[in-house]
Amino acid sequence: MFLKFSLRSVFYGAGGGNDIQWCFSQVKGAVDDDVAEADIISTVEFNHSGELLATGDKGGRVVIFQQEQENKTQSHSRGEYNVYSTFQSHEPEFDYLKSLEIEEKINKIRWLPQKNAAQFLLSTNDKTIKLWKISERDKRPEGYNLKEEDGRYRDPTTVTTLRVPVFRPMDLMVEASPRRIFANAHTYHINSISINSDYETYLSADDLRINLWHLEITDRSFNIVDIKPANMEELTEVITAAEFHPNSCNTFVYSSSKGTIRLCDMRASALCDRHSKLFEEPEDPSNRSFFSEIISSISDVKFSHSGRYMMTRDYLSVKIWDLNMENRPVETYQVHEYLRSKLCSLYENDCIFDKFECCWNGSDSIVMTGSYNNFFRMFDRNTKRDITLEASWENNKPRTVLKPRKVCASGKRKKDEISVDSLDFNKKILHTAWHPKENIIAVATTNNLYIFQDKMN
Repeated sequence: MFLKFSLRSVFYGAGGGNDIQWCFSQVKGAVDDDVAEADIISTVEFNHSGELLATGDKGGRVVIFQQEQENKTQSHSRGEYNVYSTFQSHEPEFDYLKSLEIEEKINKIRWLPQKNAAQFLLSTNDKTIKLWKISERDKRPEGYNLKEEDGRYRDPTTVTTLRVPVFRPMDLMVEASPRRIFANAHTYHINSISINSDYETYLSADDLRINLWHLEITDRSFNIVDIKPANMEELTEVITAAEFHPNSCNTFVYSSSKGTIRLCDMRASALCDRHSKLFEEPEDPSNRSFFSEIISSISDVKFSHSGRYMMTRDYLSVKIWDLNMENRPVETYQVHEYLRSKLCSLYENDCIFDKFECCWNGSDSIVMTGSYNNFFRMFDRNTKRDITLEASWENNKPRTVLKPRKVCASGKRKKDEISVDSLDFNKKILHTAWHPKENIIAVATTNNLYIFQDKMN
């Protein structure tokens, strides 16, 4: 189900003073307070054209939304996203050798560029990656010689005349079929998949290893990073995310729980345990605390579309790195610095281990990431302005202005501010996606998918 309203919010964008007015467009999902575990959204991803938007959930389902064609009579609104296909990507499994349950939860979805009428995407749970083909069928063959229309086979001796089968129109049917299954290559939980710019290979990363796959070969992969020590007691860090460079097919990066990012070049050696570049910012001694190592762990890394920069997200901040400068980021944006004083309680309720994702807009001028209380943050790299917006069912009335939200860290709270003590840490936005060509964003709360767009005059 979805609702459609026209809410406005102002964000000063990259257009040299031109305001982007964000409008509430749609929300998908039920309004129930009692949310089933299987309905919790675990990943969100636009395809390369932005026409399709895929979500994965903890129940192993993939739901694909398609953008409708624009209505010429309603110039103020772009086409809505409606359900295009829903399918069960993964089922729960059991590893009998290790006596472990393997969850069906979809960890990541990645689209392949469209080459023909069909669409292809990769989806993964903790252990198994699948390549899915999504295709349309609006015609069916009729007039077989050796079988009836209901599928029963005829006795060939009864066939006295030959018919030429013809295609008849039928209602549009969208089919999702698994074309490849890549299994049994990861001992630990898969946290990332990334398709190479050659569109023939992709990588998959778990806590300690990164494997390189060919999209046509399922029975073997090539191990390109292995940080597992001979003695597991000597383990000091794990891999948290990995991504291929958008233009250079030999280059990839992976981030660690220690807050470092390593750039590797596959031309240098077959096993990329020795990095080409190490991106690390020296820690500020004044901010040193018991929680420093936990909050410095990088939860997401994304290259800019241009390939010049990469963005990393740790618990409290977003950092932009120039690939030519390793010693410090060129930009740092505080996402929710007001939580620094709350780290002890966030540690006790395990929220400090939440893994927030981040994304770029199509021109790499604005970055977006999520926070608590169903807030999400945008940072304009040109004007250095930032804004906090809220994805909420409440106050969503036609023509109601969605005001920027402000959090009061301490002292006297103003009328339009929310106290840091009243934030709901059970409401969190971990997954966000930005349309590759337009100002349309998708934001996942617990079990709802919100779609916002800029106001078209």
